[in-house]
Amino acid sequence: MQIELSSKEFRRLLDLVYIGNWIMNSTRGDDRFQDYDNLESKLFGLCRGTKLQALVEPWNGTYVPSRAYEEGGIQEVIAYYEDNTFYEILAEELSRRDMDYADITPDNYDEINSRMLQYMQEFESSGLDHLVLDNP
Repeated sequence: MQIELSSKEFRRLLDLVYIGNWIMNSTRGDDRFQDYDNLESKLFGLCRGTKLQALVEPWNGTYVPSRAYEEGGIQEVIAYYEDNTFYEILAEELSRRDMDYADITPDNYDEINSRMLQYMQEFESSGLDHLVLDNP
């Protein structure tokens, strides 16, 4: 299979591959999905000898995203996603807790959604500053 991409499109593809591999493997420790690491290495390795050379560096016989790549904003993109996901999950869980952990159904969807919106507004204005745990 061959795919023709402009440098800009290939750079975007690298971002998608990096983020995807981060989601698949960043929390797995030594039990990583090696095939995703291998594909990431293969694609970043294609940067060698091109104007994208700065995005890759050798490591243990493979090619990995360079420190310059990782410090160039991609980690901020991941952190933004993780923060938003954290708050959305927390808002849903707190809303469901408030409703005795009811399953989401068409009958209670609007109420759960309304509660989630209230929590999200609070998180947007105050973060976790007003969150209180009774038994920490």
